[in-house]
Amino acid sequence: MINRPSRDAHRLRIHKRIRAKVAGDAARPRLAVFRSIKHITVQVIDDRKGHTLVAASSQEKDAPNGGNLAGAKALGKLIASRCQEKGIKSVVFDRGGYLYHGRVKALADAAREGGLEF
Repeated sequence: MINRPSRDAHRLRIHKRIRAKVAGDAARPRLAVFRSIKHITVQVIDDRKGHTLVAASSQEKDAPNGGNLAGAKALGKLIASRCQEKGIKSVVFDRGGYLYHGRVKALADAAREGGLEF
C-alpha cells in the first residue's frame, strides 16, 4: 500500500510553494481564497504589515451561498465592491493551492468584472 498525504496536506504543500512566489503589499495586496465544501472565504491582505484589509465570506449574514458557482460569483462581486470602497484597485491573486477551476475561477472572474485588476 502506498503511503500518500491527505488531499489537504497536498493542497497546503502547493499553497506553500505559491506563497514563496506571491506576496502582497500596500500597493498590490494579496487576494487569498479559502474554499471548503460548503463555503468560500476571501481576504485581501497586506503581507508587509500582516493586516487583513478587506474580507468577505459566504458565512456572513445576508451573504450568498458559497457552495456553488452562483455563490462564488456573488462573493467575487462583493469583495470587488468592498475593495473599491477602500480604494484598492489592483491585487495579486492567491488561489490557496486549489486548482484555478470551478468556484475559484468563478470568484476570480467576478472580481475582475467588479473592477479589480489582477
